[in-house]
Amino acid sequence: MSSFGPGKTKEVIFSMAEEGSVKMFLRGRPVPMLIPDELAPTYSLDTRSELPACRLKLDWVSYGYRGRDCRANLYLLPTGEIVYFVASVAVLYSVEEQRQRHYLGHNDDIKCMAVHPDMVTIATGQVAGTTKEGKPLPPHVRIWDSVSLSTLHVLGLGVFDRAVCCVGFSKSNGGSLLCAVDESNDHVLSVWDWAKEVKVVDAKCSNEAVLVATFHPIDPTMLITCGKSHIYFWSLEGGSLTKRQGLFERLKSSRYFQGVLRATFPMLTPGPGHPAGGNRITQAVLGAHDGGVFGLCALDGTLVSGGGRDRRVVLWGSDYSKLQEMEVPEDFGPVRIVAEGRGDMLYVGTTRNSILQGSIHTGFSLLVQGHVEELWGLATHPSRAQFVTCGQDKLVHLWSVESHQPLWSRCIEDPACSAGFHPSGSVLAVGTVTGRWLLLDTETHDLVAIHTDGNEQISVVSFSPDGAYLAVGSHDNLVYVYTVDQGGRKVSRLGKCSGHSSFITHLDWAQDSSCFVTNSGDYEILYWDSATCKQITSADAVRNVEWATATCVLGFGVFGIWSEGADGTDINAVARSHNGKLLASADDFGKVHLFSYPCCQPRALSHKYGGHSSHVTNVAFLWDDSVALTTGGKDTSVLQWRVV
Repeated sequence: MSSFGPGKTKEVIFSMAEEGSVKMFLRGRPVPMLIPDELAPTYSLDTRSELPACRLKLDWVSYGYRGRDCRANLYLLPTGEIVYFVASVAVLYSVEEQRQRHYLGHNDDIKCMAVHPDMVTIATGQVAGTTKEGKPLPPHVRIWDSVSLSTLHVLGLGVFDRAVCCVGFSKSNGGSLLCAVDESNDHVLSVWDWAKEVKVVDAKCSNEAVLVATFHPIDPTMLITCGKSHIYFWSLEGGSLTKRQGLFERLKSSRYFQGVLRATFPMLTPGPGHPAGGNRITQAVLGAHDGGVFGLCALDGTLVSGGGRDRRVVLWGSDYSKLQEMEVPEDFGPVRIVAEGRGDMLYVGTTRNSILQGSIHTGFSLLVQGHVEELWGLATHPSRAQFVTCGQDKLVHLWSVESHQPLWSRCIEDPACSAGFHPSGSVLAVGTVTGRWLLLDTETHDLVAIHTDGNEQISVVSFSPDGAYLAVGSHDNLVYVYTVDQGGRKVSRLGKCSGHSSFITHLDWAQDSSCFVTNSGDYEILYWDSATCKQITSADAVRNVEWATATCVLGFGVFGIWSEGADGTDINAVARSHNGKLLASADDFGKVHLFSYPCCQPRALSHKYGGHSSHVTNVAFLWDDSVALTTGGKDTSVLQWRVV
């Protein structure tokens, strides 16, 4: 027996076993994997793997926008592009040309953004992260050029704590200063000479959340911060920051300031010589919105406001009289930001991660739609440029790869976590966290049937290649097998596969539909006869099976995806291209890897791609292998990659 790698239990160790298999040890647990007969005579663990001939190029990131918890994150640039962020990607989207460009300098979630007065230079701030090796990725601000997409400066490595939640350029003095607030307990406000990458000064801002930090439009020595229960006016003099609290006459101040007073518009009294020195709020438009005012936008002598709870966008005259209003549809959620477009065009970002475009006069249409909670379910159509996503938000979207828009969306009763198409493409199975799973008609998105197997999460739903069976893998350690008729519209329980000692994670069918293989949470690989639901224990019976897919993360054809120090849960999904040449993996560290297939050498070489933050939950190739799709968990985003 020859071994590969040192013998520490935390490391992934490989060894050749006598019976024509490779044994991989994950957290000390042996995982035997069968070598096909045609490879066995020449196979060696010591052979070096080859990098794949193809690469991935990020093509589209517009299946979502981070509106749920971020502000001041949507701007129109002189190029006609809107710029916003999702996951760790800053997106520059030309609506007219239906084209995107992407700034990919960040290594974890972007949390804030500011555009320089030159309308070319952009600042984005990110959260703290962790590398695969467990090393910290410090929060910082990146200054970059929106034309060349090159990084100009990096600020604050080792200075900020937890995350950078607000950034703002000075409006006068050539925009030479940048202010930033982090998410430490004291929410420290710092001012930077960003071109020199030098911090000028910092000061503790507030123990409460800070939502906005901005410079005065004409005085570079004055800054304003606001958030929960406060609005502060800061003076930058002699290398120090001094603050005065906003004073409210006839207004309660124990509320959130989203950059404006919640449910009111405050007016600051100007003025040298004024007893409050210009920080007294004496006048307000009361009842402007029912709930918070999340967005304000100046528009040719008028003002546009966006409401939280009431989802209204209101146009106000110069005397603050209401001129016109419209309501954002409930599906898209409350208004997060209102951004000025060309002419009377407005862009509205919402808290349900959507972007709308239009005007108060003509109404708004959907530009970007996304999920709003953790996202795991992904399946590609067997013969069209379409794919399905489903998530914890109970939403199922069928997307067009070409238009980047949902062909339909459906809200279901339970959070969803898995999906699979019938080979005809006319029926879709969706698994939920409650043990229920649904069949939907992909043309009408009508509910065809609803079934329940156990009361735990359905982690995988997969039709056999011939469309005759449906396998439903559950967190109750069982796989439920159904016979399928009428093109997927009628299913009958055939039996259940019992033998795993942990929850089912992945499943692949044989090309001839005679059997399938499963992985479980305790790194087990088991094989099953689809007609009898019995476990196949003979290695020779399954050693040379041609598998229709490769989504199992454990197996001879894929074990090279596991890196040194992996703990068995680091990789959430894999997918083989339909031509059998590529293997893509999705990991817990925001990375998508592209390998050559078969990937059967220890620690195989790969191309590595960032864009997601935190864990990448799923990956799939389009039917013609022209595109790969990946889903993010906490970042709730879908990234579309061109295979080049």
